[in-house]
Amino acid sequence: MAHPVTATIRAYQMGFGDCFLLSFAYSDASTRHILIDFGSTGMPDKTKFSLEDVAADIALQCGGALDIVVATHRHKDHISGFATAADGKGSGDVIRGLKPKCVIQPWTEAPDAPEGWSGPDGPESAKSFAAHQTSLENMHAVAQAVVDRLDREDGFDPRWPLADRLRFVGEDNIKNVSAVKNLMTMAGAAKNNIYVYHGCHLDLAAILPNMTVHVLGPPTLQQSASIKTFAKSSADYWFKAQQLATLAASEGVAKSKTSMLFPGLEKADTFRQTKLPTEMRWVAERIDFAEQDQMLGIVTALDNVMNNTSVILLFEAGKKKLLFPGDAQLENWSYALQSDMADLLNDVDLYKVGHHGSLNATPKSMWQRFKKRGKANAPERLTTVMSTMAGKHGGKNGLPTEVPRVPLVNELKTDSTLFNTQDLQPTQLCQTITINLQ
Repeated sequence: MAHPVTATIRAYQMGFGDCFLLSFAYSDASTRHILIDFGSTGMPDKTKFSLEDVAADIALQCGGALDIVVATHRHKDHISGFATAADGKGSGDVIRGLKPKCVIQPWTEAPDAPEGWSGPDGPESAKSFAAHQTSLENMHAVAQAVVDRLDREDGFDPRWPLADRLRFVGEDNIKNVSAVKNLMTMAGAAKNNIYVYHGCHLDLAAILPNMTVHVLGPPTLQQSASIKTFAKSSADYWFKAQQLATLAASEGVAKSKTSMLFPGLEKADTFRQTKLPTEMRWVAERIDFAEQDQMLGIVTALDNVMNNTSVILLFEAGKKKLLFPGDAQLENWSYALQSDMADLLNDVDLYKVGHHGSLNATPKSMWQRFKKRGKANAPERLTTVMSTMAGKHGGKNGLPTEVPRVPLVNELKTDSTLFNTQDLQPTQLCQTITINLQ
């Protein structure tokens, strides 16, 4: 029987987003193609490529047929490319036309869940596992309300220091109805939609012969309730001990920026008209800023929860292992790292850097497990690939939260062979990495 001999990873230039075409070449000259995520919250300024251009190249590279589509979670920067268009020429229409044999998503995406359900409790319930859909809808509704408020002429004050961050996080969490529906139906029969969770048996032998695909995450709520939480600080995060105090105080940063009486009051009418007496305008301004602080806290919490539903897949092909964790954060990873599957990570050959290089998506305890880390001349050195765009998310007000996180990037450069989409020229559509599986 044919066996995989090489793996080619095409990391597309998506700005702040993810799109990876993973192609396994077999000994019988056949190739299997897997698309892992396809989305963006904005291409780099000088890049002329569109989502349609990326979709066209995917179609070209896979010869007009995809085998598997993986949507790790439903954030805009991971699924917006799956959206269809009224004229049938959208990027999602192109991917749909490639007729994938199956679509893999987290258990939280299954459409037939009973309300309040917390996930599958074992393989015997695999046909029915799904998430509490009402919760997902409510999360999207809150995000939509925040963005609508930002778009209103009398909406949030644009002078607020974190207004851009509020818009970015809010827009990323808006439900992309077209993409979600397309993912549910592009593989044809419902049986071809596979909803996975930590440790579930993922049988892809008919599509990927002589390969094993391990599912390390996300856990179900019955396995671990940690995916509903988010820790502000951890020894697994990529910052120094002295930065803990700065991070812990972050909730008060925005308020300290706006807590002085009458800041910029002479400019108030430039940004909005008000009939309030002059002596009362500063009160309204303080209330407005406080409301924005609360909204940012809410949508950030929703953002973290959604990231922790990310699918974590480990492809074992030939003698190599390739790890793709979507945007899984520490709370998602913590269950896998304490499970009997943790040792699978020890000899990973390629790691797709989680969440665009954020401080909490590559736990230090996981990174230290990678035995193939090493200097440039190390044999079988670890390969890492990251899709990111600096300056788009995090790092405001001096907090150690910039994406990508500088200490993590430095470590990736020092102890692995790093391919970063941010290094692509405006005329380059993707980076291509080839791994010998023998």
